[in-house]
Amino acid sequence: MDAIHSANYSAIKRVVTLALALGCALGPAPAQVAAHPSVSTKGTGGNTFDGPGDVRYVPHRDSVDRRIDLYFGDWHESTPRSAYGSLILRDILTRGDNLSPPAKGAVLQSANFLAFGRLPGLAVTQPSTLTNTQEVFYVMSGAGEITAGTKKVSLHKDIAILMPAGLQFTIRSSSPEDLTMYVLDEPVPAGFHPIPQMLMTDEQTVPVRKPLIASPYTVPGGSGHWAHVVRDLFNTSDGLATVGDVITVEVNPLTLGEPHPHLPGKEEVWLQIEGTSLAFYGPQLRVQHPGTAYMLRPDGMTQHSNINNEDKPVKFLWFNTNTGLAAQRR
Repeated sequence: MDAIHSANYSAIKRVVTLALALGCALGPAPAQVAAHPSVSTKGTGGNTFDGPGDVRYVPHRDSVDRRIDLYFGDWHESTPRSAYGSLILRDILTRGDNLSPPAKGAVLQSANFLAFGRLPGLAVTQPSTLTNTQEVFYVMSGAGEITAGTKKVSLHKDIAILMPAGLQFTIRSSSPEDLTMYVLDEPVPAGFHPIPQMLMTDEQTVPVRKPLIASPYTVPGGSGHWAHVVRDLFNTSDGLATVGDVITVEVNPLTLGEPHPHLPGKEEVWLQIEGTSLAFYGPQLRVQHPGTAYMLRPDGMTQHSNINNEDKPVKFLWFNTNTGLAAQRR
């Protein structure tokens, strides 16, 4: 395991100890209301097992342990590129191979890319139309507006936009401050019919997702995987083509998500957007800062979790796809 600072190590020990009593560590939570139609999420949050007692460990260490960093990307390390005239993108994760990335961050086979976008203050993009792709914009800072067809939406922190294929749009920054956002691009398969207008979700108005099945392992107020607090942004019922679900996930102080693996065909990405946490990936840990994302290697063996060893909540932008075996077992 890679060396980490002793302070972080001590915090991890506290977190793991806390996990054993996670279900009684917090008080009762208010009733929750589902924001979207029900999705197939097992009550304990497990994808290949129903509870901690079902975890199985492989007899030999996988060679992927030596290549874990290939599954991480950080926009701060990327070369800028332009889109739509004046939007500046810095890639985080790009097209590649889920199981054998050809380069650092080149892990996506279903989605096209995940990037950080910056529109300079008072700038406006060229009128643009997506062809054979759709995009989700999640605003982090600044102010502005996006216009598509006859619809105009104000942009500010926590606004999410689903821009369908075939619709001309422009993005405008209305203040001297840069308008910043994360951009998720997905391909549109043949025969797919995009929604006729762009769709907006204001995350600040979205209630916390309620677990589909009661679980003794999920903390009161959590949505699954022990400690994940989920708010829905978009899913396939809203008009996503290839990506199945886009959500935000909060993890409260000194808690962690349930460690679990994913099966082939499961493309799940965790992008840190607020706070700093520890990514538990296989047998190793990585410090995850805002702007850093990872995809879990979907080999059915590599476990992962997100650990908040800080004294305030941390937040992620999360998306996934399900194809092949993963879709069958979902």
